[in-house]
Amino acid sequence: MADLDKQQVLDALDSIIDPVSGQGLTTAGLVRGLTVSATRAGFMLEVPAADVERYAQVREAAEGVLYSLPGIEKAQVVLTAEVAEPHAPRPGPQAKLSPQAADQGKPKAPVATARPDHVKHVVVVGSGKGGVGKSTVSLNLALGLKTLGLNVGWLDADIYGPSGPVMLGLNTPPSFSEDKKMLPPLAFGLKVNSVGFLVDPDQAMIWRGPMASQALTQLLTQTQWGTQAQPLDVLIVDLPPGTGDVQLTLTQKTVIDGAVVVSTPQDMALIDARRAVTLFDKTQIPVLGIVENMAYFMGADGTPIEIFGRGGAKKMAETLERPFLGEVPLDPALRQAADSANPLRDGPVAERFAEMAKVLWAQLAL
Repeated sequence: MADLDKQQVLDALDSIIDPVSGQGLTTAGLVRGLTVSATRAGFMLEVPAADVERYAQVREAAEGVLYSLPGIEKAQVVLTAEVAEPHAPRPGPQAKLSPQAADQGKPKAPVATARPDHVKHVVVVGSGKGGVGKSTVSLNLALGLKTLGLNVGWLDADIYGPSGPVMLGLNTPPSFSEDKKMLPPLAFGLKVNSVGFLVDPDQAMIWRGPMASQALTQLLTQTQWGTQAQPLDVLIVDLPPGTGDVQLTLTQKTVIDGAVVVSTPQDMALIDARRAVTLFDKTQIPVLGIVENMAYFMGADGTPIEIFGRGGAKKMAETLERPFLGEVPLDPALRQAADSANPLRDGPVAERFAEMAKVLWAQLAL
């Protein structure tokens, strides 16, 4: 397998004919974001939106070619739709519309329609920026909900730094059901899926916005999170950092029941956290709570040391009139638990997350 490189994979994929151009997939430029590792290979098959159904068999043939390559045990081809670029205005005089007609011609905000089957509540966790511990908070909130006796799932949707496989010690990607839905593995009582299963951990995620958005939507809606007999009570989705196209598309296409915003106390982080709140407001997703992470470090003498300041997120929650879920200290045990794939399930920090989960679930139950 050491001799198998991307060029060999591209050459193999070129044996599949694109039904539109008559060229091989690689020559036609349809192989996007190819990743190849010792046992896995996958790429994005991006086609015009009107041709998605036409390319379903092409996707299956491409996966078959990947599986036929030496050493490949897992193949994944994600079929995505291109987003058409708006046409530039024609030169020359343009007819002017009345204000009433102009308002009628404005595009309406998209209404989210997709919801994962057999999932009662979907909660996204965002931050507006990276580096504030959003993934750690989202995972531990999911574990806190699990302590309430709920059936809980956790989706690691952070395309820029998927940490789920490391934090949970998972190296086996989901299997597939007969209807080709992903069957999420179980870790610490949670049903888990991660964008990290789709890519080589050593490869950079060079995906354009539409490709990433489509991949995350498919992870969210094409995973068998629950069944009719045993539905999932809550699905926690760890969003990518930022407030760009990926987050906007996901929240506009998928029915989301609420959001949690994570920030550290300092002003620079709070600026971006406010942007995250604004994003959820504009997509009509209720912010169910704000969490202040790394609020302080407990010194050896029991005195809290406010490394990044303290209380900034709480003050922001009060100003914006949003629930404040609580503080999370800068705790070495929490960091070690994530690195060792053994999340905290008891102790003071775990109890804090359990209390936050109670408040979160109370709002969802309403």
